[in-house]
Amino acid sequence: MNKLFAVLKREYLQAVRKKAFIIMTLIFPVLMFAAMVLPALLIGKGMGQKRIAVLDGTGALRSAYSKPNAPPTPEEAKKDARDALQGKRNMPRNLSQLDIDYVDMSGQDVKTAAKSYIDRLRHNDRNAQLDGVYVIPGDAIDNEKSELSYYSRSATDLISQDRLGRMTNKEMQRLRLSRNGIDANTIDRLTRDVPTSGIQVSKSGEQTKGGEQNFFLAFILAALVVLPSFIYGNDIMRGIVQEKSDRIVEVLVSSLKPFQLLSGKILGTASVGLTQITVWLSMMGIVGGFFGAVASSAGMNVSQFLRPMVYVYFYLFFVLAFLTYVCVYAIGGAICNSEKEAQQFIAPITLVMMVPWFLMFPIIMNPDSKLAVAFSMSPVWGPMTMFVRSVVSEPPLWQLAVSIAVTIATILFFFWVTGKIFRVGILSYGKRPTIPQLWRWMKVA
Repeated sequence: MNKLFAVLKREYLQAVRKKAFIIMTLIFPVLMFAAMVLPALLIGKGMGQKRIAVLDGTGALRSAYSKPNAPPTPEEAKKDARDALQGKRNMPRNLSQLDIDYVDMSGQDVKTAAKSYIDRLRHNDRNAQLDGVYVIPGDAIDNEKSELSYYSRSATDLISQDRLGRMTNKEMQRLRLSRNGIDANTIDRLTRDVPTSGIQVSKSGEQTKGGEQNFFLAFILAALVVLPSFIYGNDIMRGIVQEKSDRIVEVLVSSLKPFQLLSGKILGTASVGLTQITVWLSMMGIVGGFFGAVASSAGMNVSQFLRPMVYVYFYLFFVLAFLTYVCVYAIGGAICNSEKEAQQFIAPITLVMMVPWFLMFPIIMNPDSKLAVAFSMSPVWGPMTMFVRSVVSEPPLWQLAVSIAVTIATILFFFWVTGKIFRVGILSYGKRPTIPQLWRWMKVA
């Protein structure tokens, strides 16, 4: 036991004293926040201002473009967020500024008149150049088969196209209704959107809001559950391969059992991961506490999605996921003779272990589906899936117990298999063994 603890201590201290560990521990939350926030800010700044000519063949839609850059209403902003979560094509309303030049072309042949404006898309003089031309046929309001056209210098200017389409169609709907005797103010009142709030009902009957927050929280914490496991598992694999290549392992196994060496490496690296995760969660807690206080002062109940049990489950399933995944990497290091060979061995296995991540969206959207329940109580995939389910819903206690029991049994089995393979493979050199050879190693060990 003392020898196992000595290996654990060495692995832990060797990792936490590295400058890279300290820097990543302190900087990673900042980088993660920047990765989520900066792209949106850059997109908004990068869109700039677009000069658009709107050629209106109806001559009745001028008011639609009087305030093209008005910010979205709270209902519209919520609808944008829901559309984004559901994967719809609709673009945010306020990413770019539109400088619209409205041209009344009622009674003219719009397609013929549009040619001179379309030519300005290719113009080199910035003062005369246009970024887009929006053409509205004269029969657009009454003809069901009529089609609006947007010409631009880019085939992917979807945001401007979407915004112009929204403004135009909304105004045409108002005109159709007003021509049928409905007052414009009445139209606005009757066609307004009514926001929908998602409310979770627990088994005790408690009602909580915060669906969107729980959605993103589940994604972020799920990433923190699995990513460190793969990162540190890869470190273990590289370390074992390096020790084999340098013949250091031959000295180590002369003074302690291979299983003690393996267990010390795994538990030491797990302690490193827990240290890093604790620091990250503490930093998130400080920042979350600040914003939570601000939100509480504004009348928002942050405890509806920042539940203490979420963090209890996080630590539990982080340890279970780490011990599950890292054994596979230890096998890769034991049976391979180079880092490149180990990476080739582990790559397809990693893809299989990451299956719940690839299915994260349907699991979060329907955490009690047969798919989610089956994955949460399966070996290897259980920790990640059950943790996500515990964040966004309230799975039955028996399912939690089964998931934990299955995962512990899987870890014990993996340790047993890894220990046997490690005992033979750590001193084996040359060609990487085949599956039948691994089976013989297990029987011999």
